Amino acid sequence: MTSSEDDTLQIPVPDVSSRSLAELISLSGRRAVVTGAGQGLGRAIAQRLSEAGADVLVTDVDEERAVAAADTLEGRALPVRMDVTDPDSVSAAADRAVRDLGGIDIWVNNAGIFPSVPALEMSAGAWDEVFAVNARGVFLGAREAARRMSGAGHGGAIVNVVSTAGFRGTAPGLAAYVGSKHAARGLTRQLAVEFAPLGIRVLGVAPTYVPTEGNLALAGATDPGAASQLMSVMQPPILGRLGVPDDVARIVLFCASDLATFMTGSTLLADAGDTA
Repeated sequence: MTSSEDDTLQIPVPDVSSRSLAELISLSGRRAVVTGAGQGLGRAIAQRLSEAGADVLVTDVDEERAVAAADTLEGRALPVRMDVTDPDSVSAAADRAVRDLGGIDIWVNNAGIFPSVPALEMSAGAWDEVFAVNARGVFLGAREAARRMSGAGHGGAIVNVVSTAGFRGTAPGLAAYVGSKHAARGLTRQLAVEFAPLGIRVLGVAPTYVPTEGNLALAGATDPGAASQLMSVMQPPILGRLGVPDDVARIVLFCASDLATFMTGSTLLADAGDTA
């Protein structure tokens, strides 16, 4: 393939300079998929995308949570059970979005797990489980989203919820989590390169520790004392308070909207200065 032939494959991102601020942040007419949207960060993200005008496929491994979350959204929302570690499950959810919402313009890889197990005590199976959700799940979601976006002949935005743990080491017991989040951050950069010719932007959002039902429950399930240990790590950063899910959701909305049209490959720190 010659360079000129290769250039014809590029779908450039639009120049949105003439649009109003209201138009840039609006997601009216767009279709979004959010993984792990039944609670915590995912639920807050789905709420903000819906408020901005998107139709939302609310996915969660727990179908009842997905249904309950979808019922709270302002616009059109469809709940779907999806296991991000299962390629068939992810593909089926993507097909559902195309069939029932009309396509996919935004895909948010939010689902993640947060067990706290000392590295010396962690089994290979426990390690694999963390990577299956936090890294493999990001890859599968991004791949299926990009396949449908490119198949429809238009671009889109993929947003991966990473973590400040994707930038540094953190509390003892989180070796698998830290490793998986470094992997998710690396995937964000690589997929941005591979998907750019398709007009698909790939961005990451890296929150600091935000107390949610999910991370506290997972820590407690692994070790009854781990939840309290985790809360001791969640000290207010330099801006003076712990984060709440909507602090992260607003940044995801920015990434998914046309405000961020000229960005791809970056991972934005949503950390209140925690890594400063």
